[in-house]
Amino acid sequence: MKKKYGFIFADEMEFQPFTEIALADGGAWLSKRPLNTIRYETDNAEIIAVESGVGKVYSAFAAALLILDHQVDAVLVGGLSGAVQHLHKGDVVAGTSYVECDFDVSAFGRLPGEKIDGVRFHEADKVLLNAALTIDGVHPARLGTGDFFLADTAKKNEYKEVFDIEAFDMETAAIASVCDRLETPFLALRKISDDADDTATDSYTELNELAEKALSEVLLSVVKAME
Repeated sequence: MKKKYGFIFADEMEFQPFTEIALADGGAWLSKRPLNTIRYETDNAEIIAVESGVGKVYSAFAAALLILDHQVDAVLVGGLSGAVQHLHKGDVVAGTSYVECDFDVSAFGRLPGEKIDGVRFHEADKVLLNAALTIDGVHPARLGTGDFFLADTAKKNEYKEVFDIEAFDMETAAIASVCDRLETPFLALRKISDDADDTATDSYTELNELAEKALSEVLLSVVKAME
């Protein structure tokens, strides 16, 4: 029996390349409500891919939908991220850990990003991560998430100091939190689009509008490596 994987893409331009690959190879639309959803089978897997919408709430909802309604065995997310340290535009990274940088109950003695239940950093599934790191050009990186587009050098430096993250996006750690709660393996693959500073908006827009297939192909390569 084939394993079932859930793919999450935040916006239309991230989702479009996957739809082109899937629909050209026998995939089909499952629904367009509540989320644009495609079903696609490969030689070794069934994939349910959704366009979640941008941000923590929409992406967390998508993860829960994939796990509870579609009963996927694992969740992978693909999208763009801003570099915080060590990374450059065009790099593709597999997240090793994930933290919600904008979650703060430090008034109650918790560390920044630490939940009431004591969880601060969510870890990638080791099997999925190891499969990703066998792919040429994919590098490990620590990822941070917040419900805003990071385009501020001072805030970037703060997050580098407090969380030691290497890249930042608007979905990953929220999805990881849902997957941990529902005991579902998770991995994020992100392509660096910008430097999370005052040039970030233009750099992100430029790369996003290219609607490249490379990231979707990496996600599919991870699934193939799970044979």
